Amino acid sequence: MFVTFLKFAENRAAASEFMAAHNDWIAQGFADGVFLCVGSLQGAAGGAILAHKESRAAYDARIAADPFVVQGIVTAETYAVDPKRTAPNLDFLKVPA
Repeated sequence: MFVTFLKFAENRAAASEFMAAHNDWIAQGFADGVFLCVGSLQGAAGGAILAHKESRAAYDARIAADPFVVQGIVTAETYAVDPKRTAPNLDFLKVPA
């Protein structure tokens, strides 16, 4: 499972220009079954993504293709998480040992 923080960067002012492309990119992540949750960071600091079902290399390539990342609107910081305990409805996130 991955958690990615997209924090606004120097080119933040261009966000509105690339918002439609960014939203299309998010929609594709959900359509591909990779994104589980996407939302805004409080304080208008950027956004966050919870994802799974993809190798680290493939996921890093997906994040690098985000129009916001490409345009320098955000910087991406991704953490790999190995869930050990979950609520029953999130058991699918646990990787078999």
